[in-house]
Amino acid sequence: MVKISPSILSADFSRLCDEIKFCEKGGADMLHLDVMDGHFVPNITFGPVVIKSIRKCTKLPFDAHLMIERPDKYIKDFVNAGSDIITVHREIKISIKNVLRKIHNYGAEAGIAINPETPFERVKDYMDRVEYILIMSVHPGFSGQSFIEDTLDKIREAREYIDSESLEVKIAVDGGVKQHNAKRIIDAGADILVAASAIFRGNVEDNIRKFKEIA
Repeated sequence: MVKISPSILSADFSRLCDEIKFCEKGGADMLHLDVMDGHFVPNITFGPVVIKSIRKCTKLPFDAHLMIERPDKYIKDFVNAGSDIITVHREIKISIKNVLRKIHNYGAEAGIAINPETPFERVKDYMDRVEYILIMSVHPGFSGQSFIEDTLDKIREAREYIDSESLEVKIAVDGGVKQHNAKRIIDAGADILVAASAIFRGNVEDNIRKFKEIA
């Protein structure tokens, strides 16, 4: 079953706990937490303090998507704050192998993310070290961008490789995911749909249910 992972980046932060409850009622499977440092991407969002404060609002799994230059310095903080999955970018300038090992050492599941311009080939060697691959279908940093159609080929490539190697790696797709393109993304091989504005604009519960019906 394809999972729906609302990205709280588009939620109303003045009532974040209520927004998360709406996600639960709608049937969300997990929550996507976009962490940006203003260096790796040109935007700043939130950190472990916010994650810790919302951990008490729900039992849904948290996927902390670290769009930061030095995730190795903060993995312990994000795990202690309540993150179940830590996703880091292949494009960081430090050893990705060491970062993934550190994530597992702290007891979290590991994900590896790739930007639209990064080929799947660059993460093949790490597929046996992660539980998730996050394929970015927009350029990271801001919500509300349009889905990059070429990403579908990358999803298919990842699906084919994971299946051929009998790996237990889930494919998540993040960026421009809407109800009108969800089926094509799923058909390409996605296991998890990450959606922000498509969920938090309008009725959150209804939007999630519509995604679930498509899935």
